[in-house]
Amino acid sequence: MDWIRDHLWETWLALSIALGVAEMFSLDLILAMLAAGAVIGMVAALVGLPFVAQILAALVASVAMLAFVRPAFVKRLHGGPELSLGHGKLVGTRGMVTEEITGLAAGRIKAGGEIWTALPYDENLRIAPGETVEILQIKGATAYVHPVATLES
Repeated sequence: MDWIRDHLWETWLALSIALGVAEMFSLDLILAMLAAGAVIGMVAALVGLPFVAQILAALVASVAMLAFVRPAFVKRLHGGPELSLGHGKLVGTRGMVTEEITGLAAGRIKAGGEIWTALPYDENLRIAPGETVEILQIKGATAYVHPVATLES
């Protein structure tokens, strides 16, 4: 019986390794949290706590990991940067006016290395060539822009 008590930590270690390997196949972070609980059970065994205390420590640690750590990890894994494709990635960027833009006649801007047809977002504006504009919206192949305020020296 002493041999079992002295080597129980090895069982906890084997359990945590098995759960860690199984996690690599499931990738849902549940088995990893249980593996962390098994590591706590191993530490409790190394300290010399009774078997019931080891099970309780592993159980409490596993539940705590599932309740507090896993949600934060899942949120972080699924909350990456938003991917914007096509012309949508130009919204919010700046461009340079190459042909005058008015509410009555579309002009042209250079943005993202391309020439775009542009109209003012506020149709009462007139934007001269050389001015910097911010792209507020894109409809079809037309960018709706607004001039960016500059500091005059």
